[in-house]
Amino acid sequence: MKFCAVICEYNPFHNGHLYQLQQIREKSGCDKILCLMSGNFTQRGEAAVFHKSVRARHAVENGADAVIELPAVFSVSSAELFAGGAIHLLASLPAVTTLAFGCESGDREAFLTAAKASLSEDKEFKAALKENMKDGTSYAKAHTQTVLAFNTDVDESLLTSPNNILGVEYCKAILKERAQIDPLPLPRVGGGYADTAMFKNFSSAAALRLALNDADSKAQKLVKKNVPQNVYRDAKNYRPLPFETAALAALVTQDGEKIAQCPDCSEGLENRLKAMTKSNPQYADMLNKVVSKRYTLSRLKRILAQALLNIRLKDVKEFLEEPLYLNLLALKKEGAEEVLAALGEGSFPVIARKSDAIGLKKDALDCFLTDVRANDLYNVLSGMHTNEYETLFL
Repeated sequence: MKFCAVICEYNPFHNGHLYQLQQIREKSGCDKILCLMSGNFTQRGEAAVFHKSVRARHAVENGADAVIELPAVFSVSSAELFAGGAIHLLASLPAVTTLAFGCESGDREAFLTAAKASLSEDKEFKAALKENMKDGTSYAKAHTQTVLAFNTDVDESLLTSPNNILGVEYCKAILKERAQIDPLPLPRVGGGYADTAMFKNFSSAAALRLALNDADSKAQKLVKKNVPQNVYRDAKNYRPLPFETAALAALVTQDGEKIAQCPDCSEGLENRLKAMTKSNPQYADMLNKVVSKRYTLSRLKRILAQALLNIRLKDVKEFLEEPLYLNLLALKKEGAEEVLAALGEGSFPVIARKSDAIGLKKDALDCFLTDVRANDLYNVLSGMHTNEYETLFL
């Protein structure tokens, strides 16, 4: 059996995701689709609009064969750590032969070329990188400038467009892990990654999240047109979570030294965040005071989420080097026995219920307990209880 994997958030699942799954069926040559999905908190440093079990159900009901969870320590990290953690899990499964991902442009060879160039950093490269950061440019942007300066054969759009950037990170992680996984770039349709405008059928997840928070009947009608019917049924009951208040509370109550250990925190940024929160106790206002050329909004939001979940860079780096686990969220009943057998052939244990975590080694257990903490927090914020450690069979 061959799996085509998709690394995703489905926040929320929409028509563009449905189209992608259909394209994978047609173009991957694989038998089954395995989704590796972020849990209750996302790479933008936000709480997901629906619980992970709900989003996993949406995926399976719309074409996926199985959904496993991307651990929280990776799901709220930078693109590099997000991709590295995801490929670390997928590389443990011999059945995963292909990785499909959405992109704005580029083919397989172009992505691999860009990934190889991004991994090549000699002394001359590092010196140029340091020079490019002198004017306050962020590391990510300065790194892109340096790669393009040293590699004229790299397609610039692959390092500057949101989905392309993540695709390059996936390919970099595949090369680092020496994983036998073939990248399959698939062109996006409809709204762009960060496009907040609503379209008739293919709006972005960012636009849909805004619309979900808009009580206007026109916005709700557009949501209905942009998501599968089963997703809309849950969307009608959507309620925003007080995540922002919880994140600020964690920021002001935690010691600065502890916040400094978060993966995205550096250069004393924890002190500025704490100071600005005292004089600007509104989430958006505070972030707007701190955001700059060097510190992007998404990075600042991730720091708050990482502090809330007590995620440390030291731990994340260790988890990338150690055997972890596959937390199975949802599984299609049809063909379930074959899929479970293929997952069982991997080098990481499969967790289908909470008791399966008892045998995990220390690093894997620590990683799993962060997932448990993230889930407990989400339940408190939503005022709901979910039986999240029993795999959904659909």
